[in-house]
Amino acid sequence: MNIKQEIPIFFSCDDNYVPCLTVAIKSLIDHTSKENDYSIIILNRGLSKENQKELKQMATSNVKINFEDVSKSMEKINNELQLRLRDYYSAAIYYRLFIPSLFPIYEKAVYLDADMIILDDIANLYNIDMGDNLLMATTDATVNDSEDFRKYSKIALGIEPKNYINSGMLVMNLREMRKAKIEQKFIYLLLKYNFEVAAPDQDYLNVLCKDRIKYIDEHWDKMPDFGARIPQEDLHIIHYNMFRKPWHYADVPYSDAFWHYAKQTKYYDSLQAKLNAYTDEQKAADLAGVEGLVNLTNNIITQDVKFVDVAHEVNFLDNEEYTLDEGFSNVFEAIQF
Repeated sequence: MNIKQEIPIFFSCDDNYVPCLTVAIKSLIDHTSKENDYSIIILNRGLSKENQKELKQMATSNVKINFEDVSKSMEKINNELQLRLRDYYSAAIYYRLFIPSLFPIYEKAVYLDADMIILDDIANLYNIDMGDNLLMATTDATVNDSEDFRKYSKIALGIEPKNYINSGMLVMNLREMRKAKIEQKFIYLLLKYNFEVAAPDQDYLNVLCKDRIKYIDEHWDKMPDFGARIPQEDLHIIHYNMFRKPWHYADVPYSDAFWHYAKQTKYYDSLQAKLNAYTDEQKAADLAGVEGLVNLTNNIITQDVKFVDVAHEVNFLDNEEYTLDEGFSNVFEAIQF
């Protein structure tokens, strides 16, 4: 009897985003293969019992859905995370950085944002050989479509724009990330410096994993409003990133894929209601948010000390042995100077 391959797939979500997550999971399940077992793990800080029950009911014979309440695990650092958040972000965006230590049973995993539609068997992504790279991801088309964002990537982060990745779809080499102490390095930089960054978790991952990233085709993380137009039938994952969501805007490219799967969930009517109720004032606020982000990047690149200037400081951690708790302890001690 052959033992099926288990594929761990992580999402982060709160109660407000459950309808969209449900649509993403439905699309993922529809493209699974009976040859594999799929373990969906939803990172959260107290999803309601009702929402957990609804999501759990989506499980199939070879797709498990479980929940990991990270409240206790993140207790030591959560207040610091909250203090360093901006605008519409929540601490949930940082959870992917802690997957390596929270799940030592896994050596490799897929992380997906909840605002995605999956159009291929996620096993085909998981099984791509990534060598000893820390991450496998696609270049962020949002950054490469904007001169302001390109300047920010190069000047503030020291990352060539063509090498700046989007963190919404990641294949994570958890074994190598643990060896490289990515979590401890993240905490050190987060707590010692109160840097403004354009994309909090994403910028850290780009800097800390630099030169150890395997780049794959944007068909695996296609952003509708950015990059070249690609026929939908050629896409593997559609990522409705930034402010332009199909449940807010009727003219988002590839939105038919979202509504195809939304119709197969209990949330179709409520998502349609959100679309119809989205006001001109809310759309204006979205535009203002984009302008604010551009202004922020332009401000950051003029600062005397930028992320790129201090990222090397974490190298001392490579010469020490830490367990998770010791890692927290040593990092806290290290910043008291």
